[in-house]
Amino acid sequence: MGSNGRDHRHVQHHSHHSGSPPAGRPGDAGHDGHDRHAGHSVAMFRDRFWITLALAVPAVAWSEMIQHWFGYRAPEFAGSAWIPAIFGTAVYAYGGLPFLRGARDELRHRLPGMMTLIGLAITVAFGYSLAVSLGLPGEDLWWELATLVAIMLLGHWIEMRSISQAQGALKALARLLPDTALRLRADGGVDEIDASQLVEGDVVLVRPGAAIPADGRVREGGSAVNESMVTGESRPVDKTAGSAVIAGTVNGQGSLRVEVTGTGERTALAGIMRMVAQAQQSRSRAQALADRAARLLAFAAIGAALLTLAAWTAIGAEWAFIIERVVTVLVIACPHALGLAVPLVIAISTTLGAQQGLLVRDRRGLEEARQLDVVVFDKTGTLTLGEHRVVDVAVTAGMTADEALRLAAATERDSEHPVARALMLGAEERGLAVPAAGDFRATPGRGVAARVEGRALEVGGPALLRAVGATVPAELQALVEHARASGRSVVHLVEAGQVRAAFAVADAVRPESREAVARLQRAGIEVALLTGDAANVAHAVGAELGIDTVMAEVLPEDKAAVVEGLQARGKRVAMVGDGVNDAPALATADVGIAIGAGTDVAVEAGDIVLVRSDPRDVHAIVALSRASYRKMLQNLWWAAGYNILAIPLAAGVLAAWGILLAPAVGAVLMSVSTIVVAINAQLLRRTRFRSAA
Repeated sequence: MGSNGRDHRHVQHHSHHSGSPPAGRPGDAGHDGHDRHAGHSVAMFRDRFWITLALAVPAVAWSEMIQHWFGYRAPEFAGSAWIPAIFGTAVYAYGGLPFLRGARDELRHRLPGMMTLIGLAITVAFGYSLAVSLGLPGEDLWWELATLVAIMLLGHWIEMRSISQAQGALKALARLLPDTALRLRADGGVDEIDASQLVEGDVVLVRPGAAIPADGRVREGGSAVNESMVTGESRPVDKTAGSAVIAGTVNGQGSLRVEVTGTGERTALAGIMRMVAQAQQSRSRAQALADRAARLLAFAAIGAALLTLAAWTAIGAEWAFIIERVVTVLVIACPHALGLAVPLVIAISTTLGAQQGLLVRDRRGLEEARQLDVVVFDKTGTLTLGEHRVVDVAVTAGMTADEALRLAAATERDSEHPVARALMLGAEERGLAVPAAGDFRATPGRGVAARVEGRALEVGGPALLRAVGATVPAELQALVEHARASGRSVVHLVEAGQVRAAFAVADAVRPESREAVARLQRAGIEVALLTGDAANVAHAVGAELGIDTVMAEVLPEDKAAVVEGLQARGKRVAMVGDGVNDAPALATADVGIAIGAGTDVAVEAGDIVLVRSDPRDVHAIVALSRASYRKMLQNLWWAAGYNILAIPLAAGVLAAWGILLAPAVGAVLMSVSTIVVAINAQLLRRTRFRSAA
């Protein structure tokens, strides 16, 4: 459901509105997610990484071990021997600060994880190195500390970029409301006021093409109002005296005088805004695989370090040797490979997706797509084009379908009615030359008439036939009856009181929709249709596409409840939509998928956006998710498995055989594990996840 591109452009100029709805996903907070980055930003990690890298260069370049390995001598001058210590301390204090704060917060909440282990490792390495620099026997770890902090900052910068959250859904909802309103005075005059000043009982003038500023009831006038962005109804809804209207919907060609019945928080649109906020707050906060693995590793590493300390102390080893073993254990266990295992895959998969027209706004949506049981499609603008088209033509003897469409389009050429647009589009799609028309006149409730190529023609619905006393010929009856059963509109081409052709006009099914549904069903995923449109219209579309589960005439406030009902049955649900009325359901679903050509709010509320507006890409999301998950598991097994082997060696279990890992060697092995993880993540680029379109 929802608005098509034309509907959205009607309201796009209303660029702001009073109030400041909360941005982002409130549900993203919490200790099981990425709250170790609370208060952090992509820019913070980026800037801190580059500054830390600059500080790390002297610490590495003046390191005795690095000079020995690479066979060079750094410039020597008074105090040059303190360069690694000075710059290593700067790296610890500046670059390590986010990790130290994160470790403090994790320990405060009794949830030690990756930040705790990083903070502990760099603190022990710093304390030990400082002690060595001040005279303790042993070998300092300044260069290992500097490179460790720089690499960790790089990893978290990449991670922050890969987990950027969807923001602005509520602001996009607010933009549907106009900034000003035309309030009628008792003397008949009109005052232009700020829409926020309206109160219940005011009467406002809504001109053709304008957005309605508040909920209300029509006092005078008649028009067709486009409510698709709120109700999901694909056809403009006729409004006359006594009809209810909704704030944010767009008036058609007529002029309306509306008595205000609801403003601000009491409008239907405000209710939808509240539902979006509530749905975002109630999203499950599934803990990332890397967080769980890092937490287990943190306990294992800390335990191994303590065991190492106790064991070597009991044996009576020298204190410098014991500290070196403990530091080596913590350094080699530091989970930056583990920290990059998932974010690197996500960063690459989101890039791959974007290159293929799949914009990932919330990485949890991509991660969970592999487990989907049900995909719920909106109808209008998602499985259908979101605008009326000629979907069937029947003609009488002596008239071809192309000729009938050409003449009907010419007759309707000067009309602004959606049916006229459908006829013109139908003629354009068939490559027909539409001739000029003269003597055009439109009769409300009946249709239009014009002279085309010297022929007096009329186009209209049943009211036109009653007015001219015409009956539907037998050869057109099948089309008329099928169209009525499917909820489609029928217009007739009449000449000299005789019906020459009939056209079924409806929101046409996208050419790609049949294949989209079939691909998901072949993958073992159930497909359902959820729409606010009439039941006969919805079931006709469902039957055409092979969808058995059709839920029609569902109000916007009930859509999220339908999704929740499926989830309550143990189903993992994806919602695919493009309209404002889809936003609560998009936010409630396990995976919200927005059609890119839809309204801003649907795009903002979705986890993933189909830039091409091609429903076949829903299956591509599932395939990409499954491929990404396989890579994540491979990386996690490598990152964790490496530690299972390396930590005992670092602790010195083979010391009796002369096999010991120095802290520097531990840092090298740690870097190698990162390289392996990075290379494996890059192999995701070779994966084919989209079927040929």
